Amino acid sequence: MKLFIASDIHGSAYWCERMLSAFEREQADKLLLLGDLLYHGPRNPLPEGHDPKTVAGMLNRYKSRIICVRGNCDCEVDQMMLDFPVLADYAWVYADDCELFASHGHHYNKQTPPPLAEGSYLLNGHFHIPEITECEGFTYVNCGSAALPKNGTAHSYVIFEDGKPCLKEL
Repeated sequence: MKLFIASDIHGSAYWCERMLSAFEREQADKLLLLGDLLYHGPRNPLPEGHDPKTVAGMLNRYKSRIICVRGNCDCEVDQMMLDFPVLADYAWVYADDCELFASHGHHYNKQTPPPLAEGSYLLNGHFHIPEITECEGFTYVNCGSAALPKNGTAHSYVIFEDGKPCLKEL
């Protein structure tokens, strides 16, 4: 199974369109979203093309192919706009004989991981900085941010295929 992993769209129709174009180009089976889909958050600037209603419509077209977890900026009102579940705090995904624990990153992250089996992957967004790091017993994967990258990093996503994550730029 080929997974396209992205996070932190923050209501940007411009970057959501670019992300969905990359999803189509990659021909991934599933779109795994790690939260912060519609709201930009009080600490963030408005991203380019900020239009949460349009973003909801764009994502809803892919509802049968989306797996999603809640970000720290996601709430019940967002669920009213979206046709796929967005309020789970985490999800276990099994792909290519690998266990992937997906969460936004504000609770479970590299410093505070959940209990993971040896060789598992911990997937996060939240920090807006892409990273793949081998940790004690697991691999930490942060897909960065689709709309609001930080520390000079690129607008990014991760492809998980053949049991391996690969960072890519939008």
